[in-house]
Amino acid sequence: MGLVIAPDIFSLRPLFDDMVARLAREWNMAVCAVEPFPGRSLGADIQPRFAAVPSLDDAHHLRDLHEAADALGTERVGLMGFCMGGMYCFKSAVSSRFDRIASFYGMIRVPNDWQSSTQAEPLAMLAQGDAGKVLAIIGTKDPYTPPADVSALRAVGCNVVEYTEAEHGFAHDAMRPSHRAADAADAFARTRDWLLGVTKNEQ
Repeated sequence: MGLVIAPDIFSLRPLFDDMVARLAREWNMAVCAVEPFPGRSLGADIQPRFAAVPSLDDAHHLRDLHEAADALGTERVGLMGFCMGGMYCFKSAVSSRFDRIASFYGMIRVPNDWQSSTQAEPLAMLAQGDAGKVLAIIGTKDPYTPPADVSALRAVGCNVVEYTEAEHGFAHDAMRPSHRAADAADAFARTRDWLLGVTKNEQ
């Protein structure tokens, strides 16, 4: 199996180099990660990156994810993303290219400051596509995934696992203050099972 990773808003960096290598080894998959801001030098500060999101085009980003899937050369391909990348995982439900998708705390609705004519709503794309192949990893204290939006995720058929008291970004970066090691280990284990088609009871 192959796995495409959609990084968070801070793009490709050693964190994702290490993740690609680790998951390829531990999960026995071909793995690659996709740069969300190709050709841009946005620096390490968050504000220029937030300002750049409205200029991203869903069609172009989905194309890049597809090309990454093709480059893996595997029969089956999964998709996993974090934060902004998790939002694009929701949007990728419209694509038949990915067998299974796992979104870690992806934005369920496009934040006001990110809205543009090239940014479709994740919920709308989930409704248009196959929401049933999407696993959403959610923290109950994440402002980007409020309870009403999580209910809307479930209503369109998305599979949701919630982690009590977890904040945004709790799983993929051990350097973040919000990191929760036990929840992160559980979320990654669930994601591996999900991608491989080993289903667990929805929580």
